[in-house]
Amino acid sequence: MPQKKVRKAIFPVGGLGTRFLPATKAMPKEMLPVVDKPLIQYAVEEAQAAGIEDFIFVTGRGKHAIEDHFDVSFELDTMLQAREKSDLLSVIRSWMPSPGQISYMRQMEPLGLGHAVWCARNLIGDEPFAVLLADDLVLSKTPCLQQMTEVHAETGGSVVAVMDVPREHTNRYGILDIERDDGRLASVRGLVEKPDPADAPSTLSIIGRYILQPQVFEHLDKQEKGAGGEIQLTDALAATLGSGPFNGLRFEGRRFDCGDKAGFLEATIAFALSRSDLAPAVRDIIKSYVDA
Repeated sequence: MPQKKVRKAIFPVGGLGTRFLPATKAMPKEMLPVVDKPLIQYAVEEAQAAGIEDFIFVTGRGKHAIEDHFDVSFELDTMLQAREKSDLLSVIRSWMPSPGQISYMRQMEPLGLGHAVWCARNLIGDEPFAVLLADDLVLSKTPCLQQMTEVHAETGGSVVAVMDVPREHTNRYGILDIERDDGRLASVRGLVEKPDPADAPSTLSIIGRYILQPQVFEHLDKQEKGAGGEIQLTDALAATLGSGPFNGLRFEGRRFDCGDKAGFLEATIAFALSRSDLAPAVRDIIKSYVDA
């Protein structure tokens, strides 16, 4: 039976980014650049490649730079046109969603990821939808969300992107309890948010990519707090188990935790090395430090 197309995506961008202070004192953490694009632009471009049509940003105070980034800058456009910089004009306009495709919803209190997703409920309706966390950056041949939408078209239900983590790190992630696993798709029978390593049912963790069914809002409506005193998305997902297929996809590509300083620096190096215009110079720079 054909599945409903995933047309809408939620981008929770209300966090304060305290781990990157002082850089994030006046700039949203989602605007931190990896090479020459902010994290949130990578996430939006990934969603576009997967066929997403509606982009819903769940923001907080001090996030105006994100709104400005996804808007036309008439002064900059006029200057580039006057100087016949058509290549640069394309750089700032070619990826922009069309007017009417972007919505902004304010998360008035920082009550967790589940709460941020719940804030967008009225814009989702009864459709399956994606959630992308800009902190998780994936370098892959096929964009991660596109891999997931292809799986969803086959299986329906919910699909989350997953990766194996060291057992001692299970208390940082939502962890799957696996029913079946063919090495690519893992059928999920349970979910645990940030379990102690000794109690973790597996080492297969969810990263910041989800395709979910609207039924999850029925559980988020209860506003029940979980780990860390926050409304956890993982807990609401666990409550939906049994209502339809739920699979974890071991995606092709490499994920970088850009909410961590070392992960952010690694992502910058990896993305620079993936570009033909930068790779030779970056290799020389790295070599100069290694040989020093």
